Amino acid sequence: MENNDILIRLRYALEIKNSEMAEIFKLGGKEISVPEVVKILKKSDEEAENDDQIKLTNSMLDSFLNGFIIYKRGKQEPKPGQPNTPESSIKNNTSVNNILLKKVKIALSLTTDDMIDIFKKAGLNVSKGELGAFLRKEGHKNYKVCLDNFARNFLKGLAIKYRG
Repeated sequence: MENNDILIRLRYALEIKNSEMAEIFKLGGKEISVPEVVKILKKSDEEAENDDQIKLTNSMLDSFLNGFIIYKRGKQEPKPGQPNTPESSIKNNTSVNNILLKKVKIALSLTTDDMIDIFKKAGLNVSKGELGAFLRKEGHKNYKVCLDNFARNFLKGLAIKYRG
C-alpha cells in the first residue's frame, strides 16, 4: 500500500479536515500548506499521469504520524539526554505498516483489546500474539512484518468504529 493511500484512508476513517492535516504535519516538523495537503490526498490514476499529485515519502508519513500523536495527546517534554526531535522510525518500506499500527495505537490511546476489536469490525481475526509481533521493535526475535492486508483492514476497522 502506498503512503498516500495510507494517509487518505486514515483521514477518511478519523474525519480529519485539510486544515487539521496541515496542522498535524506542522506538529510533526514538516511545513505543508493546505493546498499541498490537497495534492497529497489526490487519488492517483494509473492511466493518467498526475503531475500535480505530491508523492508522500516515508519521512513525510513519519512526520505526520508523530504530529498526529502530539495533536491527540499533547507535546511531551523530552527526558534529559534524549534528542529533541526523534529519529525517523520508518527505516524501509517493509516497516511502514508496523509503524502505522504503533503510532495510531499511541495517538488514539488504544489498548491491545481495542485493536483486536477494530480488526474484528473489518472481518479479520487477529490474536494477541500476532498483534504483539506487529508492535515489536524491528530486529526483535518475535517481530513480524505487518502486510498490506492487515494495515488495510485496520484502517477499514477504524472507519467502521469512528464513522459508524
